[in-house]
Amino acid sequence: MTAIEALALRRNFGSNEAVAGVDLAVHPGEVYGFLGPNGAGKSTTVKMLCTLLAPTSGNANVAGFDVVAHPGEVRLRIGVALQDASIDGKQTGRELLDMQGRLYGLRPADIASRMDDVIDLVDIGTAIDDRVDSYSGGMKRRLDLAMSLIHRPEILFLDEPTTGLDPTSRNAVWTEVRRLNREYGMTIFLTTQYLEEADELADRVGIIDHGKLQAEGTPTELKRSIGTDLIVAEVDGEPSAAVAALEAVDGVSGVEVHGNELSLATADGASVIAGVAVALNGCRVPVTSLTLRTPTLDDVFLSVTGSHLEVDQSATDAIDEEAAS
Repeated sequence: MTAIEALALRRNFGSNEAVAGVDLAVHPGEVYGFLGPNGAGKSTTVKMLCTLLAPTSGNANVAGFDVVAHPGEVRLRIGVALQDASIDGKQTGRELLDMQGRLYGLRPADIASRMDDVIDLVDIGTAIDDRVDSYSGGMKRRLDLAMSLIHRPEILFLDEPTTGLDPTSRNAVWTEVRRLNREYGMTIFLTTQYLEEADELADRVGIIDHGKLQAEGTPTELKRSIGTDLIVAEVDGEPSAAVAALEAVDGVSGVEVHGNELSLATADGASVIAGVAVALNGCRVPVTSLTLRTPTLDDVFLSVTGSHLEVDQSATDAIDEEAAS
């Protein structure tokens, strides 16, 4: 049995098709990373799987239950931390964690034990006894993450859980995700805007773009799919003028143009890079940098979607300042 399964899952908002027929299967005990540009359909997909949005068409089963026919059964078995936390600011963090535990039927002793664990995880400290409306935005995100974990769900949905956390807190979340998966066999569905997070944590990664799943596999498989080595040339001029010459270089298996970058896939970058430099010089295309490296998930993302995964750095910096306060 799959932990999460979607078949031809679609969601329309008027004439806008936000999710355009997603098929996926997440195995029990797997950490599944879900990547995509802004507006690609990531959060809409997660909300359907969590029963917060009804699909326009298609089917989805989570923890063995249909998300439309049996949403209550699904909710009992999942934990969810979404991008926008809806938390009652009139209560303290401790009161909200206690209420969350009681809603899931936990005994008082279990609530107390698990509360200590999750408070340490999210590093709220003594502020756990303050009213939530005094929390910064980053602290509210951390409390929301703690609330999603206190009942130790079978399946945990994390929608960009570490956005707005400082590096120390982010690493603590990574450690806890690994522990939950390793010790409790918890299935984790993780959307993230940090490629290193998906590379570090995910057993498999799916890349969604324009509402469809465009690529899927282990991080290693996805990186290998675009070549053993990668030569990246940044140019000051029209890069397409050099494509034909680069394709003719012995050992180059593919050339892609992305903005002012030329990406060349090759099995042996060290032996090919000199020929690439000669070919670029012969095309009279000014080169600002020429780099040889192994592929990363960012290269996979660029190959699949045509752009780098962009993080709203100004918003992230603002939240980081709040998280550190």
